[in-house]
Amino acid sequence: MSSSLILARARTVADPTAEWLETWEVWVTAMQSGSAMFAAAATSAASVESRIHHEMRTVPATGPQPWVDAGNWVTAFWLAVICRDKKRLDALCQVPISLLRESGSVYDEYVYSWIETLQSYWLGRGDVGQKLVEAARGAAPGAASIAGPELLSKILWPPIDLFHRFVTGDQERFNDSLVDALTWHKEFWTADAERAQDSDGFVAVGPLAVACFAHDAGFPVEVESEYLPKHLLRGSWAGEFAT
Repeated sequence: MSSSLILARARTVADPTAEWLETWEVWVTAMQSGSAMFAAAATSAASVESRIHHEMRTVPATGPQPWVDAGNWVTAFWLAVICRDKKRLDALCQVPISLLRESGSVYDEYVYSWIETLQSYWLGRGDVGQKLVEAARGAAPGAASIAGPELLSKILWPPIDLFHRFVTGDQERFNDSLVDALTWHKEFWTADAERAQDSDGFVAVGPLAVACFAHDAGFPVEVESEYLPKHLLRGSWAGEFAT
């Protein structure tokens, strides 16, 4: 997923609003690659069939792997949201937390509550509020010990805050929070020359994905930003080809 996501982010340099079909294709490919990675890890069969870059491919089962971790799950989920792929969202939300823990990667505990929040929301469970509170408490200053304070406050926390505004229907404050998220994203990724060259900063993937949820639910998303490609937000190319 990492190489395809690098390409997808880099594509927005030439096409900042993602108006070209070719840009949509590379974002879909990144989404397909990420989802296939988790499907292959979670299956009890010998392999899974997954469409990647317009072709059905057989992906051997892998079981737990170092890359099948919580951070990559969140990214894969965001990509599926941006690409409006409900079947892949369904599948990702069936991935057990225990599998992510088996990766050996170490995350603050709130990350797993955050994943449970997203899974519960998508699957329509009744514990979204409870899980969201757990995630928010765990991400509070002083509560998280692994993620650095700048990364936590400027990159990891904003999608949680945005999601809270979304699920509570707070349309006015959603836009305010989105402005904050994009401001902090820019501050973080332009803090020095090395970060400014890192493709991770080209698109605010987490805030974009939550904004996609809000847009599709009828929220008036009024914010425009180079970090929020307009046609990804609107899903302008969704349904153009089989994913």
